Amino acid sequence: MEASTDDGTGATAGGEEAKCSEEVKAAEETSTFLSAIEPAELQKCVFPESLVTVSESGGHLGDFRVTVEFSCRLQQPCMLLRAQSQGVIDGHPCGTSVTAYLSAELEVLEEQHHEYIKLEGHNVDKRCRMVQCDGEMVIDKVTTVAEEKTKESMSYPMSVLRGLVTEGSSLLLMRLMAQRKKVPENVTFISLDQKFGISHSTYSELGVKQLEVGEEVLEVFGVQRTVTSVEDSMATWQCYFLNDGHLVSRAQLGSPVTMKLLHLPSKTEREKIPLEWDKDMQTHCDFLDRKEELHADRASYLKEHPEVRALLSDFLAFLLLRKPDDVFQSAREYFRTFASRRPPESNVKVQPS
Repeated sequence: MEASTDDGTGATAGGEEAKCSEEVKAAEETSTFLSAIEPAELQKCVFPESLVTVSESGGHLGDFRVTVEFSCRLQQPCMLLRAQSQGVIDGHPCGTSVTAYLSAELEVLEEQHHEYIKLEGHNVDKRCRMVQCDGEMVIDKVTTVAEEKTKESMSYPMSVLRGLVTEGSSLLLMRLMAQRKKVPENVTFISLDQKFGISHSTYSELGVKQLEVGEEVLEVFGVQRTVTSVEDSMATWQCYFLNDGHLVSRAQLGSPVTMKLLHLPSKTEREKIPLEWDKDMQTHCDFLDRKEELHADRASYLKEHPEVRALLSDFLAFLLLRKPDDVFQSAREYFRTFASRRPPESNVKVQPS
């Protein structure tokens, strides 16, 4: 056995190598798990949901909404997740929103996180954006307290963030686990803490139990998410889901606030028509590209011909002033005055072949 050497700091080279080897193995296991996600599974996760935020006494504090849909980013088909929480705590309006573009392996292509609270005399606003660019994850954060603004930026090679799970991708990941009724064992995911430091998150099963939803008592499956960080304290969330992945309850341990589902989603929302993942996403992507192309083309035309807007504006003012019963006859008379401004027709006639 090869002997390890002390580096003078109390750690040993052998210990560092072992730790590095464990981290590489964990990253490989996580990547394997994420790459094994089936397109058909993600299709079942495409639905919206809405919960309410309540206090320990049952008082209504706010609302929590999540939507998941197919989308396209930079001509790349992807999943688009939007989550928004708004409410009032201790008389102070507050809220959090997450917008995440995710690949079929739940890899974060881009994510924006916004958090705010309105206090007496000043507001606190935090905005963070992370985006993949040239093999790196570029992160920009802007924190505004009253009138003081602080900006922070940094980046990580994507090779370091293999198996990254963010707030956005975690919501979709737990839907998958709930539908499978199975949580991967001994799989550690990468997370980023408030100061951009690399931390870790794990998931564990809470089992099956009965919860009241509306007037019904239903069987739900529990998933616990724990995020550990070197500088921040450990944070744990417990979530319970219906068999189809709809969230029923979400609470952070130690917090007096709980998110609850008050009413079961309608039958239409819960029944989905199977779609072909690649074709559906590509079609949607092509549609968005064509929509942007048409919008740019029309905007360019209107810019080159400002008289169009002026003409339509004058005609609308004419109608509102006259208020004619026969709009078509009035339009005929109104635009007849412009006929004399047309260029003369050519005298050259084309003979039929």
